[in-house]
Amino acid sequence: MISAPNPQEEERLDHAFAALANSTRRRILDRLAEGAATVNELAEPFDMSLPAISKHIKVLEAAGLITRGKQRQFRPCAIDPEGLRVVAHWTEQYRGVWEQRFDQMADYLDILETRNQGKKP
Repeated sequence: MISAPNPQEEERLDHAFAALANSTRRRILDRLAEGAATVNELAEPFDMSLPAISKHIKVLEAAGLITRGKQRQFRPCAIDPEGLRVVAHWTEQYRGVWEQRFDQMADYLDILETRNQGKKP
């Protein structure tokens, strides 16, 4: 059964999905899945300024998807598992729907294959 998130989780979902709607921010998360990184390290693969990357990082941080450490002058970024947990929990509720649809599609493809086997080339 699909349950509605509480108001706090709903707000977190809104911010998370808004942040994830941008491909640059998704790529930043992909990089952070490998481990913590500084802003300079995160900026390397992108053709944009450090202030632009910093804005993306701030959006991810505000959405609760990443955290920023405090190591002297460096503030490495890391994925915040709790932010992703809220998104994962919400999407997991739909797994049964996806699996049912895939099962229906597999059944239909089996029917088509059986029909095609009965035809002569």
